[in-house]
Amino acid sequence: VIGKGQAQTLLTAVDDDALLTGRGIPVRIPRTLSIFAVAAVGLLGLSLTAASPAVADTRIDGPIGLGTAAPFAVLAASTVTNIGPSPISGDVGLSPGSSITGFPPAIVTGTIHQTDAVAAQAQLDLTTAYNVAASLTPVATGLGDLTGSSLTPGVYAGGELALSGAMTLAGTAESVWIFQAASTLTVGSGAIITMTGGASACNVFWQVSSAATIGTGAQFIGTVMANESVTAQTGATVTGRLLARTGAVTLDTNTITSPVGCSTTAGTVTTSPTISSSAPPSGQVGTAYSYTATATGSPTSTFSITSGLLPTGLTLDSATGVISGTPTAPGDYTFAITASNGTAPDATTTFSVSIAAAAAAAVEDDGLADSGADSGLLLLLGGIGITGGAALLFFGRHLRTARRIR
Repeated sequence: VIGKGQAQTLLTAVDDDALLTGRGIPVRIPRTLSIFAVAAVGLLGLSLTAASPAVADTRIDGPIGLGTAAPFAVLAASTVTNIGPSPISGDVGLSPGSSITGFPPAIVTGTIHQTDAVAAQAQLDLTTAYNVAASLTPVATGLGDLTGSSLTPGVYAGGELALSGAMTLAGTAESVWIFQAASTLTVGSGAIITMTGGASACNVFWQVSSAATIGTGAQFIGTVMANESVTAQTGATVTGRLLARTGAVTLDTNTITSPVGCSTTAGTVTTSPTISSSAPPSGQVGTAYSYTATATGSPTSTFSITSGLLPTGLTLDSATGVISGTPTAPGDYTFAITASNGTAPDATTTFSVSIAAAAAAAVEDDGLADSGADSGLLLLLGGIGITGGAALLFFGRHLRTARRIR
């Protein structure tokens, strides 16, 4: 009887009386009767895949590149407004708006770019930098008021970020801090940021999805990249930059000093891999097989089998992710593919592939037609009875008795 998953059965009767059973490619023996039963099921395999549990991380190994926006201490989109004697060290720019007021009494050590090509390009580069900052994977989330914290380098995220008192950034000259505010950034009156260990204001960035406010008399450090507007209240000092993508920058007797000596080389952004390929197909013994595992992420990933076994006869090219070869053994195979590109975490996905047995070989017809049995067949060979289901049956010259059983 042929059951599910059994693709081919070979029965050989030698000299009418001896009965041999086996599976695979038939061996021709003189004066034999070969019966091939090809089941209606089992020639097709199944393939399944489990989604990768890893979520891609995006990291940067240096400061965010500001491009042509780097020389600007103040850059706005709609207006730049100043009240009082505000010394500004660095360029002031506006694009696409056209209104810059309060210069003087503001004193600019740098160049004012009012609705010119330089300011327009700086806005484009600001948008790029803003998007990079927003894409990075934080080391801590859910932050609110940062008062009292001493933070090592990393990416920190929250909804409405605030600073009502003092905070410390502890690191080295190469250390980078990036803060992501999903809403606003509010720095309270008299709040202060202190840096230790030689840490540099060049490498502190505040990505703000809404508006940023620097309170009266606050001592603030870092480059603010606000999606909307930036307001510096009376007497606030900023060692950094106030950059607004779509709104205004408003000043009131502030001292703003763009950082000097900053590296012009931006950090490299990398993204951990995520396996993106769909489930591999099933295969069959003796038939050439090919499947390509793919992964997103940057840089390009390499691939490896980290658990389980590939189907016998197949190999994985670690550089391309191609699984190829010719299967040599039927069965169900489960294996895990891991993609790695040097940025943690690696991505691992488990696949299952079913390899079916080879299709039945053609057999010489000795002149006896298909029995057409649909409810069972009994062959009497030298007193030995053989029953078969819905199968194609071929009989040799030494058949003694064959009759259909109802």
